[in-house]
Amino acid sequence: MLSAFAEDALLHSPITFKPFEGRAAIGRLLAVLLEVFEEFRYTDELSSADGTKALIFRTRVGDREAEGLDLIRFDDSGLIRDFTVMIRPRSAVEALLHAVGSRLLANTV
Repeated sequence: MLSAFAEDALLHSPITFKPFEGRAAIGRLLAVLLEVFEEFRYTDELSSADGTKALIFRTRVGDREAEGLDLIRFDDSGLIRDFTVMIRPRSAVEALLHAVGSRLLANTV
């Protein structure tokens, strides 16, 4: 999956103010998310005329059910250049922050 990202891609997370910059940082984050998300599944896909995709998902973080949207924009060569994650409800975002935060600090992302 990481090869789908441009080298200088940005990932905007609901748990950080600054985006994750570059394929390496995004890879470290995605590895942590694979540990944290349970029963992750995409439920819907929306596409715009310019190729932008919106993927709606459901998952669980600990005991919190979450719904979210991945907004994906591509560069001219078809690689992901900008990836924005939105999650609700707030309690799920807080659970995500708690679960991911310590792992990110341990991995120095």
